[in-house]
Amino acid sequence: MPASGVGARRWASFATLILSLFGSSLVNRHLLAAVSLAAVVAPGLPAQKPAVVQRPTLVVFITIDQMRADYIARFKPQLTGGLKRLADGGAMFAKGFQDHAITETAPGHSTTMSGRFPVHTGITANAQGVNTANAPLLGGATEIGASPFRFHGTTLTDWMRAADPSMRFLSVSRKDRGAILPIGRTTGDVYWWSGSAGIFTTSTYYADSLPPWVQRFNAEKGYAAYAGTAWNLLLGPGQYVEPDTVWEESSGEDFVFPHPFPADPAGVAKLFANYPMMDSLTLAFALRGLQEKELGADSKRTDLLAVSLSTTDAVGHKYGPDSREIHDQILRVDRYLGAFLDSLFKLRDQRQIVMALTGDHGVSPYPEVHSGRYPNKNAARVDLKPQVAALTASLTAARVGDRAWEFEEGVFFVRDQKAFDSAKVNSDSVARAFAAALRVVPGVLRADLFTDFAKANPAKDKIARRWLHMFDAGGAAKMAVTLTPYSYWKSTTYATHGTPHDPDANVPVLFWGAGVRAGTYRDEVRTVDIAPTLAAILRVKPTEPLDGVVLKQAVRATR
Repeated sequence: MPASGVGARRWASFATLILSLFGSSLVNRHLLAAVSLAAVVAPGLPAQKPAVVQRPTLVVFITIDQMRADYIARFKPQLTGGLKRLADGGAMFAKGFQDHAITETAPGHSTTMSGRFPVHTGITANAQGVNTANAPLLGGATEIGASPFRFHGTTLTDWMRAADPSMRFLSVSRKDRGAILPIGRTTGDVYWWSGSAGIFTTSTYYADSLPPWVQRFNAEKGYAAYAGTAWNLLLGPGQYVEPDTVWEESSGEDFVFPHPFPADPAGVAKLFANYPMMDSLTLAFALRGLQEKELGADSKRTDLLAVSLSTTDAVGHKYGPDSREIHDQILRVDRYLGAFLDSLFKLRDQRQIVMALTGDHGVSPYPEVHSGRYPNKNAARVDLKPQVAALTASLTAARVGDRAWEFEEGVFFVRDQKAFDSAKVNSDSVARAFAAALRVVPGVLRADLFTDFAKANPAKDKIARRWLHMFDAGGAAKMAVTLTPYSYWKSTTYATHGTPHDPDANVPVLFWGAGVRAGTYRDEVRTVDIAPTLAAILRVKPTEPLDGVVLKQAVRATR
């Protein structure tokens, strides 16, 4: 923290700004403790001046994990910060979709800056994402290692670097997959949070040691001030329409405000990812990195900052989209983004910044919670264990080994076709018979072979289309189960997502800044359209064929 002179006055201005947004609470205290800015902006920024459209020198790409598209409209009357500013001043597509079937974090993040569906990125589930023991973490973090070893192809970062090898980038998230997958296989500054060590870390895929600036940030322990405090409501209780006594939330424990932090800093570090303030710390780290790497500071190049904010996912899983907690979380991420933009626009000319914001997936409410907000009254909890047990017994009797096949994420995979052939068992016939057995289970909407998906009209059958955007019809995935809308697997104990239905797939797609034609657009778009649209604004060419297209209605020419 600056101790005297101009630095101290600027720090005081930043503190005044944060306190004016949040009062004297601890909501953003760690940001005050963790961020040493060279300059900050005073409240009341002027609106964008679109008369002169300069070539962007900085791309800021923000993903809000588990951000339903309807959250912006639902909470709009109480938004005063970054979400409001970007939605009001940018190109807003409320009908944005992660147009694939397994709507999880890893597949979702793989689409946004690659312009390609999971069937082409190779990232088909969280379990098939980035984790590997072959890339250990640095700085004393003990979680499993991570790298983009499964990712196929290129991203916007690669296209920008092909056009200008001097470009710089930084990618930051609480989650490893949230930091890694938007960048793809390129090595560089990619960091994520380790609760075990209470630090931002990376893996040996990217570096041999943490850079000094990362070590300095980590040493400040911006989370420690929360020890012995609690997450309280940002606004008065009367400003929240959601009840605070829904026992289905949080497995029936800790579902009423306030939500206490552990009493010791080490305990806070381990659980910090579950609290809204994690997003503030992530943005503080991103700002520090932007300064240290001088992103956007050179008018002769265009740099990239990618930030994935993960706490909405943590809060949504624990309490659900109907909860008072998710209401408070969205208000807080709005304020955090507002403070982030205020600081960013003082550090860099906002006329030379282009931004994009989206979500990696949505979420569905608990089947047992019927707020009237979502049409989930017929939601079921589906148990396929008897049918899977029968299939296992049948294939075991036929001497098809249990490693030759798998049923995961509602998909029947043939992992070893030779094992089926040796047992003289037709795998397609097995898949078809298994599908027929599953279709009669309450809560199952359909069970289809991928060869049948391939015969469907993708314009009229979005379920088939989204499954084909997930897996190749000629690959190991033979058959997929689709539950009825809003239904859950019986074993799931938290609010969740992951289906091909719109509640899990609908996310905002938003562009703001240089080269963007502001407006509210009714078009149905996909997250794979984000990267080609940014590439068009930057005037760089993708280096491979894409699934996404340029959203021309949102693009203005830059010079």
